[in-house]
Amino acid sequence: MRLRSIGAKLTLWYTGILSLTLLLLGILAYGLLTYSLSHDLDAALQGVAQAIATQAQRNGSNQLPPDLNEIFRRFFGFSPANPYFEMLDPFGRHQPGGLASPPEYPLTLEALMNALKGVATYETLKGADPYPVRVLVLPVVEAGQVTNLVQVGISLENLYHTRRRFVFIMAAVFPLGLLLAGGGGWLLARRALRPVDHMTRLAQRISGDHLTERLQETGTGDELDRLAMTLNEMLGRLDDSFRQVRQFSADASHELQTPLTILKGEIEVALRSRRSPEEYQQVMLSSLEEIERISRLVEGLLLLARADSGVLRLDLQPVDLPQLLAQVSAQMQRKAAGHGVSLSLGALEPVSTCGDREQLPRLFLNLIDNAIKYTPAGGRVTLSLRREGREILIDVADTGIGLSPEEQEQIFTRFYRAAAARSQSGGGAGLGLCIAQSIAAAHSGKIEVQSSPGQGSTFTVVLPVECSALGGG
Repeated sequence: MRLRSIGAKLTLWYTGILSLTLLLLGILAYGLLTYSLSHDLDAALQGVAQAIATQAQRNGSNQLPPDLNEIFRRFFGFSPANPYFEMLDPFGRHQPGGLASPPEYPLTLEALMNALKGVATYETLKGADPYPVRVLVLPVVEAGQVTNLVQVGISLENLYHTRRRFVFIMAAVFPLGLLLAGGGGWLLARRALRPVDHMTRLAQRISGDHLTERLQETGTGDELDRLAMTLNEMLGRLDDSFRQVRQFSADASHELQTPLTILKGEIEVALRSRRSPEEYQQVMLSSLEEIERISRLVEGLLLLARADSGVLRLDLQPVDLPQLLAQVSAQMQRKAAGHGVSLSLGALEPVSTCGDREQLPRLFLNLIDNAIKYTPAGGRVTLSLRREGREILIDVADTGIGLSPEEQEQIFTRFYRAAAARSQSGGGAGLGLCIAQSIAAAHSGKIEVQSSPGQGSTFTVVLPVECSALGGG
């Protein structure tokens, strides 16, 4: 069964790591204890052997000193049970003076050879006792000659018992330590994750209708506080997106409802009584205009939807920009004249770029159409083209109503129209500039605006010179 609780997972991981750590520390401690006990035992055996050899040399005999138990007690701190000691000749033969009926631990060949070289030898030998015996063979050297061998030994029973007690203590303490550590880890995990539970309960109450609510930030700057800040930022973006979608839906419904209502009303009026062919033709022409308006609106929405989803495909080809601007200007002359606005071409440098020959003209048509709509009669709209470094700048300047700084920040939002623009009849749906910006972005460009209320506006399209920047040939 998979664990779903982060607190349980943290506790399990913590307990597992702690178990492994304690196990490794226990093994290390057991090894250090064994080494320490063995080292102390060997040092004590050497001290006993040296004391025996010293007293034998001082007494001038090969006999073992009578106070051997006292010697063992001095170096071991206690009187060991069944200590073994023996005085041997240089060839390892028994000499009188040892204990009565001493246990037999014959010298090994290695110990004998080391003794003849004057080197002491430690050995662990198995005897009749259940426990091995640690034996030291120490050569007694006089005038550069080995005169005797002192052989002392002690049972490893105490060492084995000490190690066994250590293992028993560790076996008893280890589960208790894990239990306490696991319980403490669980409590710490619950306490550490309590703010997460609180954020979860708050997040569950936040829905699409209550995106203005935010998670409480502690101001500590820790990981959970940064998580709360990140979630609040995400909620802010979601709130903006939901608001835009709701506004978009409302505006789109309104823009579609108006021509549909007009279309329905004209058709209903035409059907109430018999009309002349001229009257029917007039109704059909008016209906066709509304259908064209709906078609342009739907086409613009589809283009924006493709741009938002990243599937706006462009057929990039070399485009002569002066020629394109001249064609667009000629195409919009009739509309400019109908509004009493002068549309002219300014300085046009001979530059070209890669662009879509259907979408790129649409970009400039939307900008020019927007400039003509919001320029009073007697004003002018001017197109100019120049190159600055690796960029192409196309200016669409007008002497129209202008924009405030607040309006400039929202002008490229779909369905947005400035206050002065909404007061004018014949205004568009507020999609032209948004579509133009999307087309410019698809060409790896952008649109910048400079404007002042009552003094006109200048929309600057910035495009790259190189076709490689657009991914075209």
